Amino acid sequence: MSKHTSAIMPSELEKSMESLIMVFHRYASREGDANTLCRRELRQLLEAELSTFLESQKDPAAVDKIMRDLDANGDGEVDFEEFVALVVGLSIACDQCYQIHRMKTCKK
Repeated sequence: MSKHTSAIMPSELEKSMESLIMVFHRYASREGDANTLCRRELRQLLEAELSTFLESQKDPAAVDKIMRDLDANGDGEVDFEEFVALVVGLSIACDQCYQIHRMKTCKK
């Protein structure tokens, strides 16, 4: 692949970053401020985009707790930077599970 072609074609990581941005703004633009998620928008995003994670939370107040944890500046909404903290935390947890699974399969 030439350098010119690779400059035009986004990498897998760049596509993932774009997807993260697009998903956030798709939900944030539903109500009020298009740059933040209110509680309802956060719930809709979690239910649609992170349903497995949300289902694993046995607590019916999980969204409220997540909202409180993410809302670092206490304004009652989650901005993109605060949202990314959730994605990073989940990614780290998934990587830890992957590492454990990898160690178990390598020992066999």
